[in-house]
Amino acid sequence: IINNYLDGMQGEAVDKASSPSGMYFRDSKRKVDYVLAYHYRKRLARAPPGVVPPEPTRGSASLALVLNGETGKGCVEQQDNGHQALWDWPGLPGVEVMELGPLDALEEEKRLQREEYERNLVEAGLEIEKDPENKSQGLSFVRIHAPWQVLSREAELLKIKMPTKKMYEITEEGGILKTLNEIWCKLTEPLQPQVPQQENTKMKNLSYPFSREKIYLYNIKDKDTFFDNATRSRIVREILKRTSTKARNSMGIGTLIANNVYDAAYPLHDGEYEGQNDDMNERKLLYREWARYGVFYKFQPIHLIRKYFGEKIGLYFAWLGLYTEFLIPSSVVGIIVFLYGCVTIESDIPSKEMCDQRNAFTMCPLCDKFCDYWNLSSACATARASHLFDNPATVFFSIFMALWATMFLEQWKRLQMRLSYFWDLTGLDEEEEHPRPEYENKLLQKKLKNKNITAENTNKDEKEKLTWNDRMPGYAANFGLILFMIMLTFSAVFGVIVYRITTAAALSFSTNETTRSNVRVTVTATAVIINLVVILILDEIYGAVAKWLTEIEIPKTEKTFEERLILKAFLLKFVNSYAPIFYVAFFKGRFVGRPGRYVYVFEGYRMEECAPGGCLMELCIQLSIIMLGKQLIQNNLFEIGIPKLKKLFRKLKDERTEPKEMDTNQSKDPQQWDLDYILEPFTGLTPEYMEMIIQFGFVTLFVASFPLAPLFALLNNVIEVRLDAKKFVTELRRPDTVREKDIGIWYNILSGIGKLSVIINAFVIAVTSDFIPRLVYQYAYSQNGTMHGFINHTLSYFNVSHLKAGTQPENSLFAQDVLFCRFKDYREPPWSPNQYEFSKQYWAVLSARLAFVILFQNLVMFLSVLVDWMIPDIPKDISQQIKKEKTVLVDFFLKEEHEKLKLIESFITQDKRRHKSGTKSRRSRAASFSQINRSPKGSFTSFSSQHTVV
Repeated sequence: IINNYLDGMQGEAVDKASSPSGMYFRDSKRKVDYVLAYHYRKRLARAPPGVVPPEPTRGSASLALVLNGETGKGCVEQQDNGHQALWDWPGLPGVEVMELGPLDALEEEKRLQREEYERNLVEAGLEIEKDPENKSQGLSFVRIHAPWQVLSREAELLKIKMPTKKMYEITEEGGILKTLNEIWCKLTEPLQPQVPQQENTKMKNLSYPFSREKIYLYNIKDKDTFFDNATRSRIVREILKRTSTKARNSMGIGTLIANNVYDAAYPLHDGEYEGQNDDMNERKLLYREWARYGVFYKFQPIHLIRKYFGEKIGLYFAWLGLYTEFLIPSSVVGIIVFLYGCVTIESDIPSKEMCDQRNAFTMCPLCDKFCDYWNLSSACATARASHLFDNPATVFFSIFMALWATMFLEQWKRLQMRLSYFWDLTGLDEEEEHPRPEYENKLLQKKLKNKNITAENTNKDEKEKLTWNDRMPGYAANFGLILFMIMLTFSAVFGVIVYRITTAAALSFSTNETTRSNVRVTVTATAVIINLVVILILDEIYGAVAKWLTEIEIPKTEKTFEERLILKAFLLKFVNSYAPIFYVAFFKGRFVGRPGRYVYVFEGYRMEECAPGGCLMELCIQLSIIMLGKQLIQNNLFEIGIPKLKKLFRKLKDERTEPKEMDTNQSKDPQQWDLDYILEPFTGLTPEYMEMIIQFGFVTLFVASFPLAPLFALLNNVIEVRLDAKKFVTELRRPDTVREKDIGIWYNILSGIGKLSVIINAFVIAVTSDFIPRLVYQYAYSQNGTMHGFINHTLSYFNVSHLKAGTQPENSLFAQDVLFCRFKDYREPPWSPNQYEFSKQYWAVLSARLAFVILFQNLVMFLSVLVDWMIPDIPKDISQQIKKEKTVLVDFFLKEEHEKLKLIESFITQDKRRHKSGTKSRRSRAASFSQINRSPKGSFTSFSSQHTVV
């Protein structure tokens, strides 16, 4: 253990000689693999003004005072009441005795825990360098270095795959695929990031789990660089997790951070990401070629991302990149569908009929008493706009997007398998996870409840775990609160509905003609903005609630915690984001009633109706504003602004808490651990995945109503990739590398959304749009097989004399007396025996809608299964390479063992020649061989080293 408790002069000398990059110990040789940060606070005796007390002794006493490593003559005495008192120094007048208060006692306990923990780390083989605590309070760092013995031991325990000396050729697919791939590589060469590539891409190192016994297999050129920085920090993190302290039953670094013994534990970034110096490091390379908006058109350097941040983060960016690429074809098709609607708008017969003022369709009032009769032609603009999204091409687009989602997931499985092969994740076993600190604390509390624990029971208790009964209060709270949150979302949606109804009624009373004519537009726009604000607020609340609910469940491991948190957060955010859209798509206008028998929310307030052109246009407006608003505000502004505010707040807090004291050991230029401490800690990939999954839902679930959704998602993701990249490279501390072979539960959620999108789009086309009523009219009721007369066919008659008393329009502006008004529904006319009952056309259309849902759903599901079956999960070339790798590995081992055996035989032959006397027995030869084995030159390690030369 290297404790740099240096005096001022020594500190300055070492600082000048230290590494400029701040990546090494003060000897500039040992690399800093991990850093622990903590705040300390020392309690000194007060001295009269102008009197400077000498520095106290730092000894084995429970109260240690360290000032630049210099020792004084102070003494510490343990008092009866458990407090310590610092007695005055001999010969120094006027120094007061200060008793330690509760706060000081807590600081002392933390210091003892730190000392014990660091001692245990040294016993585990790690080397430590500490800063001198030369201020009364402040921030200090513990730098950790793992020597080769520790790295090799832990790599063997963790079964980390490392490259061997053996390289083999990667066989590429031949024929037309190879030619196309070569053409594609040439075309996309300007889009490739300028990062160092493997010299021979057709060759791959054979990897094998590290073993000290078979160290001769590995290509070890330099022990300091054999394990890269990410692997070194991962090994140290594992040691930190399992190293415990007796004090307060600490179970590792997680518990110590939770108890505020340490503030943070993190690996270092590879230097600064920008600067004038020419020293290129991986962080700077990532910033230049990946984490800037100026390189948005380039591909991502996925292999470098994986090398720097680890496999888990590498897989996220690979998934995000593939998703963004897949949005390009869907955006193009969506634009074509939209343009088709623009081109055919002039030839759309129903729109023409609605806009034709000669067709005097006098419609029933939209509200009681204050609303007048109105002409259908006044809704011409809405009808024309609806055709942009409500046309036959949207049906094709819905089928296309369902197949697109299936193809995307299949392609991701293939890419994931390809990356697993190149990143040596194939055959990766589930690593045994350490229990979470909260779980350990809860388990400890459970053990302490039994006061009569015998020695035998104690052994049994070690295997004890939390049962279902222990977690029952957490499960009950989860069920109740999640139900409450869902009801809260529905209440918010209902509140907006009430706002729309009351605002529409209030604006209808207006004397201003312009206000009355734009009631629907005003109400829709303001209501959607209110919906967006509510969604953004509830999203933040639900994220915090989901985390709290998961914590009270007390999951055992981090993986279980993460999965449960994801499910809760996704459920709450899914309901929150899509509830207003579901309402407009499937419920608005369905429970209105009819003239003379309307459904009222409150007395005098009718349920809102769809626009004359249908609810699809309003669904499109709702979807587009919520989607764009969430992407712009939540995904971009929040992601940029919140980390900067947190960083500023932390900086101000540190400046306020630390006194303005001169630190003689602090170098003028901040070191890398100082710079990294200021950064925001990494809290996981859940928020990144969540925003993309919600966006995936917007793109697939209601795409029939908004074909431009993939385009807006694509534009957002081009920025999102670089925004996330910049955040990881510049704003966050370096995350711990985690080896994962897939994206986990997120794939199941994506698959579920893909299947749900088929059902929802089927209902949107069948129920919300006019696609089915048009088909039924054209092929069952039209006299000449065209759409002429469709508008008249969809409007029912109502006798205005049947209106309830007090609901008739006051001061009607219509010149002629209105006998009949029209309303959109399939009902019998007033002169029919079954007046105002549902007509035969209604049941025919309803049957056609249900038939379409069943047909559409089964057809698309069949096509999706077909696509899934046709595209293999594992690419053929990768499957062959995995088999080839196993064969090469066996051959390599046999060859190495054979060479080793030859070497042993040569030693035996030399031994025989050395002993010319033929009278010696086999036993003496065996003894001779054993002596050779015991000698340094003949040991197996020497065989290994000689064999390496061979």
